[in-house]
Parts: sequence; C-alpha cells; structure tokens
Amino acid sequence: MERLSRTTLPRAHARLPRFDPAAVGTGIVHLGLGAFMRAHVTAFNDDAMEASGDLSWGIAGVSLRSSDPTARLSPQDALFTAVERGADTRARILGSLTAAIHAPTEHGRMMGLLTAPETRIVSLTITEKGYCHDPATGYLRPDHPDVVADLASDTPRTAPGLIVAALAARRAAGAAPFTVLCCDNLPQNGRVTRQVVSGFAALRDEALATWIKDNVAFPSTMVDRIVPAVTEDVLAETAALIGLRDEACVLHEPFGQWVIEDTFPQGRPDWHLAGAQMTDNVEPWELMKLRMLNGTHSAMAWLGTLAGVQTVGEAITDPDIGPFIDALWEEIIPTVHGTDLHAYAADLRARYANPGMRHLTAQIASDGSQKLPQRILGPIRDRRAAGQDWTRLALVVAAFLRHAQGVADDGTALRISDPLAPLLGGTAREMMALPQIFGPLGQDPAFVAAIEDQHHKLARDGVRATLRALAG
Repeated sequence: MERLSRTTLPRAHARLPRFDPAAVGTGIVHLGLGAFMRAHVTAFNDDAMEASGDLSWGIAGVSLRSSDPTARLSPQDALFTAVERGADTRARILGSLTAAIHAPTEHGRMMGLLTAPETRIVSLTITEKGYCHDPATGYLRPDHPDVVADLASDTPRTAPGLIVAALAARRAAGAAPFTVLCCDNLPQNGRVTRQVVSGFAALRDEALATWIKDNVAFPSTMVDRIVPAVTEDVLAETAALIGLRDEACVLHEPFGQWVIEDTFPQGRPDWHLAGAQMTDNVEPWELMKLRMLNGTHSAMAWLGTLAGVQTVGEAITDPDIGPFIDALWEEIIPTVHGTDLHAYAADLRARYANPGMRHLTAQIASDGSQKLPQRILGPIRDRRAAGQDWTRLALVVAAFLRHAQGVADDGTALRISDPLAPLLGGTAREMMALPQIFGPLGQDPAFVAAIEDQHHKLARDGVRATLRALAG
C-alpha cells in the first residue's frame, strides 16, 4: 500500500486540508511532538488556517528525545491522519505541520527555527515532568540532573534550556522575543512556565532573566481532548479507512476544547475562528478541567490498574469504580468555580464511556508524582480548609501510593513510569515525606494518618472490597 505524502494526498479517502500544505510557512515551533499535540493543537491550527487563509502560522514540531515521531512523519512530508471516534468514525488529514525535527540529531536546524524572525510562538506539550520543576512549588529544580547537564553544555536538551538559549540568541541579535505557550496540564501553566524559564535563565545570566521577565509573554491555556495511544491495530484500521499507509496517525474523541489567555505581542493564528476561547483569565476553566477531568482520570488509572481494569471505558462502567467516581465528583465540585458543574461531570462520564476510545489506565497512571499535587492534593487542601469531608480524595492518594509500590491486588507486578521512581516504592509514610510531591501536607499528622488508614485498607482488602465498604 502506498504511504501518505504530498504526492499521494489527493488519493486519500479522507477530508483533506483546504489549503496547499506545501505553501505553509513556519510561524510556530512546538516542543513535544506527541499524539496529543497532533490531535489537538494541529487540528485547531488547520481549522484556523482554513477559516482565515493565513498560511504563515505553520508548526514545526520538535521531538526532544525520541526519534520515532520524526521517523514516522518525515517520509510523509509531515502529513498525518486524525481519526475521530464517536458515534461515527471520521478521518481527516492535517496539513499545518511543516516539519518533524529530532532535537538531539538536528540541533542546528532546530535552533535555526527557534531564532528565525518568522517564529513568533514557541509552544509546548512535554508533560509535567518535562519542566524539571518541583510540582509542589512550581519552581525549577536547580539540582535536577537534566538542568545540571544543560548548564554545562552548549547544546541544551531540556525545553527550559532550549527556550532560554533561543531567547538569549534573539536578545543578542536585537530580535523580538517569541511568545511561550504552555499547553500542558499544569495549574496556572503560563505562570509556572515563566518561573521555570526565568529560573533557568537566572542560573546562566541574571540580566537575561530580567530581560525575559520584562519582554516575554507566557499566556496560560487549558487544553482538553482525550487522545489514546495508537496501536498496530489502529494503524491497520486507518490504512483501510483512507486507502494509504499512515505511520503517524492519531486517534481522538469528537470533543475538543482550547481556552487561551490572549497575550501574544508578536501576533497569533486566528484560533478563535477554529473555536478556541480567547480570554483574559483561564483559571476557571483550568481548575475545572484539572480537578474534574484529570483528577478523576488519575483516580480511575490508579484504582483501575490495581484492580486489573485496563481502560477508562471499563473503569467508568465498572460496578465498583464507576459509582466511586460519581461520589468523587461530589467532593471535587465544591472546590471548583464555575456553572453547570454537574452537567460537566455528566458530559465527562459520557466521554469516558465512549466505546471508540481505548484509553489505557496504565498510560494515565504514569508520572503520578507530577500529577498528584494539582489534581488531588489541591482539592484536599481546599476541603480541609473548609472543614469538609475528604475521604474519597484520601483514598485516591492512597491508591497512588499503593500503585507506586508496584504490585496489583492479584499480585501482578506493575510497571512504574515516573521521574521520581527511585524515590517511590517505600512505605506510605516514607513516600508522603517526599517534599517534591506532598510539600507541607506530608508533615501534617492528621493528613498522614488519614492516608495511612486508607492505604492500609487497600493493602489488606484490595480495591473492590475497600470501595464497597466505603459505598456501604
């Protein structure tokens, strides 16, 4: 079967770009060339280009570590299929990605784009751990091994190091800085990114750090779309669907939301024409999504992997886990500001149950140390301050700790993927003493006792018996 490319594009049985991909210029460099970026950011970008006709805002995607995205995309002229699965299956080929760059082997090419005057935005989807920060405080960790290595090298490899190097070069050349747009699930992600980048710059040059603080915009965003990992089965199904082989396809649900703080001194694409919500305050959407969606996603992931439940769809329909998630929303909702929050929870439930989305609990359970503080510990702090019960949130923390110990309820070994993995796996009390995760909460006797109680129940009785006892 022929492979997708600009040459074979007209023969694809899919919705094609309504512009010429060969005519697209690069206005954005995106760090993190994963499936979510392609299924969300690129989709909005294609829609904006089609609506406005402005083809100057193409995206050069950069993979910071793996060469796999580049190997899949480059032979396809950076074209790929986005497969939407809901009531129906729809295939669309996206064309606003202009390049797929592997940073470790194409450093010069990448830096050329980062410093080019045409590049006006540098965006990121590098997951929480890519910021080399302390999740409990939101500040850069100067002792992080990757930060230490970057400071000793002329070719930085971390996102903060690359951004600072590019901004330093632009400052030296008298060129305008680009806007830095974080699209990761971090609370106040623009502020955190500013702190991380400024913190790295200060380790290099205080004057540079001051210039960045004074001249570089870091808008906050909220992104929302469920994007499961692509399997060999999905590759085969996509080939049959479009009539071409596509090694870089992505799978996503119909829903997609992007809320963006509208602060772009050098301009931006017409994302509002694509349905993005431009605002001066992202926080209400951000908090709602981080706690109600991401928080329950993590709860299903840790409880599910312990109980042998493999997907989110199976978890939300599970007779023990599903009702627990409903009750967990009742604990989370009072900590969130917004309207129609129960309707939002009902929509989330329906999205989780989408049979077309096989979203693995093991995938979501990864990097838990980076996710727990904003998704679960934040609501706990708010409920404790208000004198409200937080039993179910406590059980989620205990499930994270139990999962980090690496053994499911049936004795199966769990694969733990976490940047703090060497520090995890001890007793619940030992893990709660880690300031990078728990901060002052880990020293609070009442908090520690409550979590230890739930952890003991999980270890003694397993997930299902613990959930049934709680429900009863």
